[in-house]
Amino acid sequence: MSVVGFDVGNESCIIAVARQRGIDVVLNEESKRETPAVVCFGEKQRFIGTAGAASTTMNPKNSISQIKRLVGRKFSDPELQRDLQSLPFMVTESPDGFPLIHARYLGEQRTFTPTQVLAMILSNLKSIAENNLNAAVVDCCIGIPIYFTDLQRRAFMDAATIAGLHPLRLFHETTATALAYGIYKTDLPENDQINVAFVDVGHASMQVCIAGYKKGQLTILSHAYDRSLGGRDFDEVLFKHFAAKFKEGYKIDVYQNARACIRLRAACEKLKKVLSANPEAPLNIECLMDEKDVKGFIKREEFEQISGPILDRVKGPLEKALSEAGLTIENVHSVEVVGSGSRVPAIIRILTEFFGKEPRRTMNASECVARGCALQCAILSPTFKVREFKVHESFPFPIALSWKGSAPDTESGATEYQQSTVVFPKGNTIPSIKALTFYRSNTFTVDIAYADIGDLQIPAKISTYTIGPFQTSKGERAKLKVRVRLNLHGVVSIESATMLEEEEVEVPVSAANELPKEAAKMDMDEAPNESSATGTDLDMQDAKSSADNSGAGTENGAPDFAEKPMQMETDAKVEASKTKLKKTNVQVTELVHGGIAAGDLQKFVEKEFDMALQDRVMEETKDKKNAVEAYVYDMRNKLYDKYQDFITATDKDELIGKLQEVEDWLYEDGEDETKGVYVAKLEELKKQGDPIELRYKEWTERGPAVDQLVYCINSFREAALSKDPKFDHIDLVEKEKVIDECSQAEAWLREKKHQQDAFPKHANPVLLSADVKRKAETLDRVCRPIMTKPRPSPAKPQTSPPTETPPAPQPQAGEHHQGGEAASEQTTEASGQAPGAEPMDTASDTAA
Repeated sequence: MSVVGFDVGNESCIIAVARQRGIDVVLNEESKRETPAVVCFGEKQRFIGTAGAASTTMNPKNSISQIKRLVGRKFSDPELQRDLQSLPFMVTESPDGFPLIHARYLGEQRTFTPTQVLAMILSNLKSIAENNLNAAVVDCCIGIPIYFTDLQRRAFMDAATIAGLHPLRLFHETTATALAYGIYKTDLPENDQINVAFVDVGHASMQVCIAGYKKGQLTILSHAYDRSLGGRDFDEVLFKHFAAKFKEGYKIDVYQNARACIRLRAACEKLKKVLSANPEAPLNIECLMDEKDVKGFIKREEFEQISGPILDRVKGPLEKALSEAGLTIENVHSVEVVGSGSRVPAIIRILTEFFGKEPRRTMNASECVARGCALQCAILSPTFKVREFKVHESFPFPIALSWKGSAPDTESGATEYQQSTVVFPKGNTIPSIKALTFYRSNTFTVDIAYADIGDLQIPAKISTYTIGPFQTSKGERAKLKVRVRLNLHGVVSIESATMLEEEEVEVPVSAANELPKEAAKMDMDEAPNESSATGTDLDMQDAKSSADNSGAGTENGAPDFAEKPMQMETDAKVEASKTKLKKTNVQVTELVHGGIAAGDLQKFVEKEFDMALQDRVMEETKDKKNAVEAYVYDMRNKLYDKYQDFITATDKDELIGKLQEVEDWLYEDGEDETKGVYVAKLEELKKQGDPIELRYKEWTERGPAVDQLVYCINSFREAALSKDPKFDHIDLVEKEKVIDECSQAEAWLREKKHQQDAFPKHANPVLLSADVKRKAETLDRVCRPIMTKPRPSPAKPQTSPPTETPPAPQPQAGEHHQGGEAASEQTTEASGQAPGAEPMDTASDTAA
């Protein structure tokens, strides 16, 4: 099982994996720790990551970047419209009101959803991780911003599915940072809580989180954010500043040239980094536009002055996070700053003034989110055993359920009105399950919506659930328990609906004098209000006693007006007999507003597979083309060098001509061919080149092989003819066999060498090094066992048996001869003992 954490940023991505020694950051194909979040569509394939970033300048309109800002958002979102102004590619509105990305791919104009493009980036990250781990990667943990809506979270889950990943959790980026910070702390107190503020200024957004630490646990106290305050905003300020200066000084308008905009933005980003460490910095770009070189210069004071409106927004999230946590500045023990945009000195100065203490950088500002995600994945995975550390996460938005209720009307008898209740208040624990009890006579719908959308600028309604059909056995209104889940990913859904029926048992129960409150409660339309519920699970049915007094079931506490005396009598009769509870599952149909249907998701999976296959085919085609080109250059150089003696002059001229012909073809008609054509062309060349390579290889390997065979022959022959006492135990017949084998091998080698010496180097060899090696192996296999036969062990002296030896059992008739054979075999085994072995104990032999 894979344990991988993905930090999918707006500009770049980082992958972290869990290993036995800890968390490591994975390097991509260019040995870099960060991989650009870019997809570039070409005429024949896609270029993703570092390859896509390299193609951005040359192909800006088909290079898709900053996709994280587009996922799960309406096209009409004002924030999205501002983002689109700085993007070079084309984005239009789809029929369902969401962005649709246009790019030219495989020679035609194609459209892609932001979720599809995000899946391409995740697929590339998955491939990098698999190449690093040499194993399949499926289970993972993906970091997301705290301000992500339900639809954006679902979009990330869908993108992961398209990429072939299974996220164990979508993890808030600030919580991942807090986990990476706290899990290694060994000095956390057991009782008193340490509060740490985490400020994450990324490429496009700012997130603030205040976390409380105790020994072995982490509790998120509050969240705050600004979705459009990041490093790119400072880049944009510099971009607009220099664009205006160049228009005035050089009479060029970079807004009219997409490539010039990309180059100037890249230069402004580098300039911002230089200003973070220096009081002033120059800007020089060659041939920015209209073949004009441009120069600029700016000081840090001027940069901070033109960035004033952005810097003024930094305090907002800080104040909100502190207020929602219920803390004062004195209660915050330390401040940690992370994120690529946090290196601007002015931001650090603002944080210092606000908290009254210097922010610290104890973690890697760019890698902490990926490391925290990998740690969370390791905690959720059974593959690794991680130090006990609990993470108490909180949800940043209040979630409400709404439905249609009914109340009596004096004229028409009944009227319908909309009711709602906050099921998951802001700060609710993740994950969490709540249960609500409804009383209905037929199918009904329930809406899940944001109780307070605030600055989200999105539709309040998240999803609609249809519960039913159902029917009770008695035809009365059914009691249904509906379970609402807020899962690990922060996605809200109705998990199940169960119809509860009370069935009478044969033994009646006397309860004529009782008219319990439950009888009245059985006729309530809705579940009570849960606005006072804590983060723990709450069964709404358990709270009905208070609901009757407060009129819960409506949002403002008004009475439900649903009690009927006749119904109470019926319920009293039911209660008058012993009953048992019957549970029946009721169908729940989900409609996510803006979500991807299951059929469309499967089509996206198939399209991603086809595009990945096309990419792989093109990469293999490039490899085969490069192989042909490399063979042409390599073989031509060798023909003039080390191969010149192993080919005739005529064949050499012919082969050189063939190589030149293939080289010309590669740069003309063969520039754009299929993989099979390149494979066939390489095989055609090798038919002429392989014999030459074989002759050269045999010539270089034949000498060492012959020397090895000669050494074997001489070694075994000398040993067989030697008068050394250590070979005295070997029979003369066996020594003669060794000498004979050596003579035969020597005669074979002499004959083959004589034949080989008669041929020139450019002729095919008759003495192959493989044959020589086999002959040496055969000689060794025959002679070595004979010449290394161990010397027999000397006969062991007899020792007197023990004084008290139990009488040996008398053999039965017919067994005496077998015992003699056994003794004979034992003596033979003893005499064949290897030299150097310890002599056996005679007493033990006798006992045996």
